[in-house]
Amino acid sequence: MKKFALAATLCFAAAATTAQADCTAVTVEDQFDLDEAAINVLYDCLRDKMAEGYAKAGHEVGSTYRDWAITATRPAVEGSHGNRLLLTFANDVAAEQYLKFEDEGVNMPIGSVLAKESITVSIKKKKARVGPLFIMTKVGLDEAPDTDGWLYDGVQPNGKKMKFKQSFCHNCHSGWSDSDFLAYPVEEVRVSSE
Repeated sequence: MKKFALAATLCFAAAATTAQADCTAVTVEDQFDLDEAAINVLYDCLRDKMAEGYAKAGHEVGSTYRDWAITATRPAVEGSHGNRLLLTFANDVAAEQYLKFEDEGVNMPIGSVLAKESITVSIKKKKARVGPLFIMTKVGLDEAPDTDGWLYDGVQPNGKKMKFKQSFCHNCHSGWSDSDFLAYPVEEVRVSSE
């Protein structure tokens, strides 16, 4: 009886692993070809793994961002951050202004923090996996004069802090200077501010 129970346990574990691996499969030839249903399957498959991974090393934002305002109905490919699927969360300080999705005259309050989950889609490997958590914090010009008052941070899928130069992120974000250097989710997935 013990051999049967052990065999059944191993079989169940193998089936669970296979089922999880299957939900990360990608059949399209370009990330932009993923439809809403396929994106939702990938996100549902990786959602818990993302939250656990980002929080693993105790990063403050990586451990708390899921309690913040969600800014989109689902992840979407936006063309930035390496064409990953992205889903942005805004802390209490940022949410009211960010959720207006204004393109001009934006001035985010100091203390605003945005956390952007990412899913990396490998067309070559036909798989999706958890990508980094990208973070922007508005600290003001006194603290970050070279990046227009923003500090950029990131958490790897294993919870470790990413290492990069602030200019690496800000040089790209400078294309959105009219909206206080913010790039918003694509319009079709933005949550309604009403």
